[in-house]
Amino acid sequence: MIEKLAAAEQRFEQVNERLMDPAVMGDQAQYTALMREFKTLSPVIEKYREYKAAEQAAEEAKELMASQPDPEFKELAEEEWQQSREKAEQCLEQLKILLIPKDPDDDKSVIVEIRGGAGGDEAALFAANLYRMYSMYAESKHYKTEVLSLNETELGGIKEISFLIEGDGVYSRLKFESGVHRVQRVPETESQGRIHTSTVTVAVLPEAEEVEVQINPADLQIDTFRSGGAGGQHVNKTESAIRITHLPTGIVVECQDERSQHKNKEKAMKILRSRIYEAMQAEKDAARADERRLQVGTGDRSERIRTYNYPQSRVSDHRIGLTLYKLEAFLNGDLDEMIDALITAAQTEKLKSGEAT
Repeated sequence: MIEKLAAAEQRFEQVNERLMDPAVMGDQAQYTALMREFKTLSPVIEKYREYKAAEQAAEEAKELMASQPDPEFKELAEEEWQQSREKAEQCLEQLKILLIPKDPDDDKSVIVEIRGGAGGDEAALFAANLYRMYSMYAESKHYKTEVLSLNETELGGIKEISFLIEGDGVYSRLKFESGVHRVQRVPETESQGRIHTSTVTVAVLPEAEEVEVQINPADLQIDTFRSGGAGGQHVNKTESAIRITHLPTGIVVECQDERSQHKNKEKAMKILRSRIYEAMQAEKDAARADERRLQVGTGDRSERIRTYNYPQSRVSDHRIGLTLYKLEAFLNGDLDEMIDALITAAQTEKLKSGEAT
């Protein structure tokens, strides 16, 4: 590991030098790529230099211990040696985490898809709660959100919604949200006060660039139709709604949120690219089944990952066994405690598997 770190430090210095080269500064693509590498290497090199400084201090303290006859001075040197060794050990543990291979999608923006599952209107109302929760979380992080496709119910619920969350590292924060979210509460329409259980499915897809997923126009079947919203809202007299079928995979995307056919097509293509990209990644993950099992959950949309219990004001994540008794704050976008715990659990699993060595 130390050899790997020494090589990384050398590369860091090279990248730093090249970033100051006027020729590189004038080449936007090259400069952006190098800046990305610089940002990735920076925390590793900073911690490696902390480790080297602690090792150096320990070595100097050891020499003083050997050369000093004064018992009091020797004791001070021993104390300094002990502290420096502990610091070096801490740095090594932190470096192991920093050296875990990064998910190549971590820096990406995401497309989140939420669909009401079992529970009818109650599931649709909870889907609307989850959309609000993720929107408030995005706002707290200064991420930008944009609705790509929306299908509402007359009671103010959401049958399904696709929306974009843009920002640095959004996927690294939200990737563990994919799966089935279960809610236990008394619906407003329930006169007997009985608790109902409903489910909502969430999928978090890394946003795919055109260069990553190249779609042949000949592989697309594009249908147009008139859009219509809940209760007759947004009914459009022109055929501005778009349905795109990707024939090789059978993936179908509909978008009727915009009044312009062109805008609907643009948004539908964005969703389609990300779904195809996700399918490609799923194939790779299936080929690396062992690695897949080490992740926190499978990322499968059918896996029940979390329960939101209103009577007890609790939210429980079944993958890591964490229960928080702050449901209202959680639904208002206070997700960091849960997200940090999921990230830590995933890193721990990878460390156990020896991925950082």
